[in-house]
Amino acid sequence: MPDWEKRFRAPRVSLPDWAEGAPERSLFVSNATGTYELYAWDRATGGQRQATDRPNGTTDGVLSPDGSWIWWFDDKDGDEFGIWRRQPFTGGADEPAVPGLAPSYPAGLALARDGRVAVVGRSTDEDGTTIHLAGTGGAPVEIYRHRESASVGDLSHDGSLIAVEHTEHGDAMHAALRVLRPDGSTVAELDDTEGGTRELGLEVLGFAPVDGDTRLLIGHQRRGRWEPLVWDVATGTQTDVALNLPGDVGAEWYPDGSALLVVHGFEARSELFRYDLAERELTRIPTPPGTVSGATARPDGSVEYLWSSAAEPPVVRSTTGRIVLDPPGMTCPPSVEVQDAWVEGPGGRIHTLIQRPTGATGPLPTVFDLHGGPTWHDSDSFAAGPAAWVDHGYAVVRVNYRGSTGYGRAWTDALKHRVGLIELEDVAAVRDWAVSSGLADPDRLILTGASWGGYLTLLGLGTQPEAWTVGIAVVPVADYVTAYHDEMESLKAMDRTLLGGTPEEVPEHFEASSPLTYVDRVEAPVHISAGVNDPRCPIRQVDNYVKRLEARGAVHEVYRYDAGHGSLVVDERIKQVRLELDFAQRHLAARTACPAG
Repeated sequence: MPDWEKRFRAPRVSLPDWAEGAPERSLFVSNATGTYELYAWDRATGGQRQATDRPNGTTDGVLSPDGSWIWWFDDKDGDEFGIWRRQPFTGGADEPAVPGLAPSYPAGLALARDGRVAVVGRSTDEDGTTIHLAGTGGAPVEIYRHRESASVGDLSHDGSLIAVEHTEHGDAMHAALRVLRPDGSTVAELDDTEGGTRELGLEVLGFAPVDGDTRLLIGHQRRGRWEPLVWDVATGTQTDVALNLPGDVGAEWYPDGSALLVVHGFEARSELFRYDLAERELTRIPTPPGTVSGATARPDGSVEYLWSSAAEPPVVRSTTGRIVLDPPGMTCPPSVEVQDAWVEGPGGRIHTLIQRPTGATGPLPTVFDLHGGPTWHDSDSFAAGPAAWVDHGYAVVRVNYRGSTGYGRAWTDALKHRVGLIELEDVAAVRDWAVSSGLADPDRLILTGASWGGYLTLLGLGTQPEAWTVGIAVVPVADYVTAYHDEMESLKAMDRTLLGGTPEEVPEHFEASSPLTYVDRVEAPVHISAGVNDPRCPIRQVDNYVKRLEARGAVHEVYRYDAGHGSLVVDERIKQVRLELDFAQRHLAARTACPAG
């Protein structure tokens, strides 16, 4: 078995989620059976058991604070539309967790400490977002409703306060906060957007884990980046946690509420700190260079965190020095380190991450692998997909284009109303640099990506047809107007924010940003893979694009599979990567054999 395939097959585990009232009980996700599923772990006995078992996998689960129940979201073959179910931690039959609630898209979940009361967020095309209080006897009670997107943030330790993120002002990229009582009445409001006139967002990080404590930890963007703040929702007092750290800063509570576990992200790497609230003292928690993709403070004061780098596979570590959870079976092969490049672009310096085969010198066949989101960023973390390309002799270039997170609010928000085109201006600048620097062979350039990266791939092939040799788009937006009408409601709200309205209100924006507009200009062979149950990049709009390729006889291949926005089945993911590698090899070879054609 080649190393690239081993990286997909090697068992992985997520950072374990532990129960506040029963810290020895944990829940984690693993692909140990070949499909990503939820696992219960009793730390006291060491016992582990697989809690879910579905053909297309399960990753959306929550452990009740008392450790008694595992809640998991049950959709149909990855369509993200379904209901919450629960089962006893120790095993037993699944049951509907909230009888009386019809299926929907999930919009947040918060559970009371005793596991008996739940705050459930729901999203549907008909109702917008609704939030229900369940478990108090009788049918679930609706306590919030709005047409715009919203989600449950957290439930206070004593169950008396409910934090909600909402976008009632119409800007789905920048949420405001509202704190409700269980009867739905309002306790406090915080809105940095000033009714949508400013592009400043807030996020819920969690209530203090202390009975009767009304402090809510939130994230804000008042200084142009994400930072934490403690808001006492009873008194209105806001305590700024101003830390002298560049980049974005996130945080969560230590279990006794006396300190914050700070996660600092800067230039595609991350590190951990402990911040003592009384002393206002910041202490670094040593971690290896790379990326911490999740961290949690335990009751004994130790910190567990999921760490990886581009070269080293993920591992769950503890500040005690031990490996927290080491999956049995095949060992995941390492890959190569990532190198940084800063490229001058039309909107400022663009951070670019590069991997190349060990000892290789350019010009190399080069894969431009564009991340999804768009509010996301590539980091110095382990990824089996890019490593597979490197194993096959390609350089891999990943671009944190405008729209990416981690480089300040202005960088993230820059793409509005010229959606897709802004990002591709940055990609073009990096492409030119990669060729002029001698890294990339201009006749062997592959543009690829998944989700938003797949969208940018198709848009790039049409707007920059001379720049790319091959295109590989995974679960893409291909026809923006049809995608808008078919996608889940929360994404419609995001698209209205990004493009300035609906397709009927701003048709020129949708036309300018839709890959379908430029499909007749595509010259490169195109490979497209798509999930037939995808609610984010629905299949009908992909089919519309493919029909246009077929009508003009363009070279293309399409692979449709029975899942949603990507697959949680290892065999399926390997099959897709093998198809992508084969497609690239065949068409690059044809280009080399017949450079004129």
